[in-house]
Amino acid sequence: MVTVYTTSTCPYCTMVKQFLDQMSVNYDEVNLEKDPEAARKLVETTGEMGVPQTNIDGQWIIGFDPETFLKYLPKQ
Repeated sequence: MVTVYTTSTCPYCTMVKQFLDQMSVNYDEVNLEKDPEAARKLVETTGEMGVPQTNIDGQWIIGFDPETFLKYLPKQ
């Protein structure tokens, strides 16, 4: 399961979503501007306030690094 935590003004969030779309990966998006409780829980969980943050089957990725994504995404 892949979940991407975003805000609407974050260019790297858009890059993550485009990358996942290109890789045909299904993901859930949580917009932290619309869900302040999710934002609070995210900071408690990862200790990070910045976005994007992506959870791939329990593995957290902070920011956008395609090589790291490829390491943790399920093999097609």
